[in-house]
Amino acid sequence: VQLQASGGGSVQAGGSLRLSCVSSGLPFGRYVMAWFRQAPGKERVFMAAISGSGRTTDYTDSVKGRFTISRDNAKNTVVLQMHSLKPEDTAVYYCAAPYLYYSESKNPTQMHEYDYWGQGTLVTVSS
Repeated sequence: VQLQASGGGSVQAGGSLRLSCVSSGLPFGRYVMAWFRQAPGKERVFMAAISGSGRTTDYTDSVKGRFTISRDNAKNTVVLQMHSLKPEDTAVYYCAAPYLYYSESKNPTQMHEYDYWGQGTLVTVSS
């Protein structure tokens, strides 16, 4: 399984970025996909997850209303659209997928529940 994240960059506060993650080697439409981020000197934390069908999404409180996770199963791609970016959003963003199958009603949100990770893409938000 390979996950390839892209779309990071530098933006001013209030701006927007769109991160993409393409998966290969995984029956994509059956699996939850998620985004985590890791700021300098901090632990990697959960941002958002989306169920296999796309019907169920979950977000950490700090990004609700600003970030949107979506997926295109025909293209094996999950997207994190980020708006109203803040300097505290500066981090390396990782896409992730679990080895286990989760039902549509439950998206895992803990790091240990995810087995496959992309290489990370850096987002820098300046004030």
